[in-house]
Amino acid sequence: MEVDCQNKSRDENRKDIVVILVGAPGSGKSTFCEDVMRTAHRPWVRICQDTIANGKAGTKSQCLKSAADALRNGKSVFIDRCNLEREQRSDFVKLGGPQVDVHAVVLDLPAKLCISRSVKRSGHEGNLQGGKAAAVVNRMLQKKELPKLGEGFSRITFCQNEGDVQNVVNTYSALGPSDTLPSGCFGQKNPDAKIQLGIMKFLKKVDAPDTVGPDVQTCVSKQDTSEKLPSQKETENVKLSSCKASEVTEGGDFPRKASDVPTLAFPSISTSDFQFNHEKASDIIVEKVKGFLDEVGNVRLVLVDLSHGSKILSLVRNKAAQKNIDSNKFFTVVGDITRLYTGAGLRCNVIANAANWRLKPGGGGVNAAIFSAAGPDLEIATKDRAGSISPGSAVVVPLPSTSPLYKREGVTHVIHVLGPNMNPQRPNCLGNDYIKGCKILSEAYSSLFEGFASIVRNQTKTVVSDKKFRSTSSELHENLLERSLTDHYNIDQKVKRGGNYGSESNKKCKGLREEPLVHMMSELDEKAILSVSTDTMEKEGLEHDKVGGNKVWGTWAQALYHIAMHPEKHKNDLIEISDDVVVLNDLYPKAQKHLLVLARLDGLDRLADVQKEHLSLLRTMHSVGIKWAKKFLSDDASLIFRLGYHSAPSMRQLHLHVISQDFNSIHLKNKKHWNSFNTAFFRDSVDVIEEIDEHGKATLNDERMLSMELRCHRCRSAHPNIPRLKSHISNCQANFPITLLQNDRLVIAPNGAVNEA
Repeated sequence: MEVDCQNKSRDENRKDIVVILVGAPGSGKSTFCEDVMRTAHRPWVRICQDTIANGKAGTKSQCLKSAADALRNGKSVFIDRCNLEREQRSDFVKLGGPQVDVHAVVLDLPAKLCISRSVKRSGHEGNLQGGKAAAVVNRMLQKKELPKLGEGFSRITFCQNEGDVQNVVNTYSALGPSDTLPSGCFGQKNPDAKIQLGIMKFLKKVDAPDTVGPDVQTCVSKQDTSEKLPSQKETENVKLSSCKASEVTEGGDFPRKASDVPTLAFPSISTSDFQFNHEKASDIIVEKVKGFLDEVGNVRLVLVDLSHGSKILSLVRNKAAQKNIDSNKFFTVVGDITRLYTGAGLRCNVIANAANWRLKPGGGGVNAAIFSAAGPDLEIATKDRAGSISPGSAVVVPLPSTSPLYKREGVTHVIHVLGPNMNPQRPNCLGNDYIKGCKILSEAYSSLFEGFASIVRNQTKTVVSDKKFRSTSSELHENLLERSLTDHYNIDQKVKRGGNYGSESNKKCKGLREEPLVHMMSELDEKAILSVSTDTMEKEGLEHDKVGGNKVWGTWAQALYHIAMHPEKHKNDLIEISDDVVVLNDLYPKAQKHLLVLARLDGLDRLADVQKEHLSLLRTMHSVGIKWAKKFLSDDASLIFRLGYHSAPSMRQLHLHVISQDFNSIHLKNKKHWNSFNTAFFRDSVDVIEEIDEHGKATLNDERMLSMELRCHRCRSAHPNIPRLKSHISNCQANFPITLLQNDRLVIAPNGAVNEA
């Protein structure tokens, strides 16, 4: 939201400032504001959500309105909220404009200090004090997303201690009415530098000043799954006492920057609890690794084991050397697979888990360690993908950015793999049937590497397609690299039947599909293809899209494309057909009224493909959507509609959602369903048209927004689950957020009304 400054009687060169404070409870945000305002040389207004409603807690919408009013009156503004997540900051960033700079001051003080302050204080405006404060601070810090210039800030200042805070207080206190501050990031510390320094000091001790020999073992500390990022001193003292200098030799090296080469770290499948023969397993590992590396280019594979005397590592190293496998692309590591970066500076963006068939935490070894290190995010994300797994199969699970394993180690994906069992103490033992066992183990590694390849292909395409934009600014370059690491594609699960495993599946996995969905497509006619909605990909756990990558669409994802290209075959299921668009009801509507307006232009798969030349088509789609919304409003004037696109759709063919804002539907079942329509992941049609007209492309927002907490689309209150949220929204009469009340983003009846802030 840009503030109108034309009526201000002031120097045209003067700029007001919006300072968005970012920090946990107890970090000193309110004190910061008071200290600046006490001695300031320019007028400031503090906007605090805890007191916005006549001294009582209010809403984000009220804060936005008060901030906009203050700016119109020629005052600068402090936004005194936690603002720890990007979405929480986004609307306040939009307050900026030609005569308003938006700054962020990040009070990134130690968690212990924030907790201590919060617990001890009394009379707090938001009543966050005493024993309950510690849990709240911890919970909020887990969701912390540090701000970046790419969000729209002109200046970001980071404070890591009270001395930093005082310096920033002095800076803003000294600003005169017409003074400005230079743009950029200031005071940011680089935690990676501490880790790298510690690693380099260790390497010097073993006469390898710049590199670690990847063709032999790198020693890493034992199972330590704490979330704390180690300090320089702690990194230098990582438990390496049992490592000998001879275990780290000169030779090939792995790049210092983790993002340079996509890397998969994996344990030996089935050779631990499942007691698979080490000789036979090592033959299969080396065979599959060589075949994979011969086909795929710039990648690395790392075999990991916790034991220094690991027989499987020794066998694999020797056999890999005999096969002349490039030691820069494949090497072995002794250590904890969940601590490879913080323990030895080796960042692996993908790790494999030797899973159980239930895909659940528990047991021991690698499975327990990975689930523990990744936190509950991994279990939730895994459940979204699959309920179980068959031997020889793999399931790719993207890690949410909130996972400790993602934040601490840079792991963006976990691939669950299940191998054959040769242990008579475990279910479904194959006995001594190594013909079948070797076949299943070979399939397991094939599935694992296929999953990794799908991630690599997407990363490579994303980097290539975005390369031409990298030179525009260092900030954009950083964002593109970050995005390339987090983009993902899910591979079809290979559900196999037969033998003892088939009987186990029948006993314990009732309802599990026994045939891959892709194989069933040959049995479907055109009518069946139509029975796919935009959330079917999520329901079936198949291929899923991310912002910005070039996509190879899965079979089911082609359904809307076939409808748009051949509407004559689906006349009975479409409610409108024209030369430019077709309109149909979403098969799984997320509200009382939910339509899809499909573009009929071949090659226009999603919003990322839209350019200026498509403006006429976008306007046509919008007008068709408006027409249908008004038709529904003529029957029920209480409805309110919103028109928009998903930043990254699950299905091929550009489609516009026309959805009523009651969200009263039995098909709205999970967090992804809700957040796909109620976060910035959903792009309003009017905004898309404006952006394409002005910039030639639309802004696309990250799919990680789908895992954000559930918040009411009107009052923005948080709710723990969908039933509680639905109960709330059925009665909520709060104002819609200011952003939705502008620019005709909401469609209402001619005589209808929307609560306004």
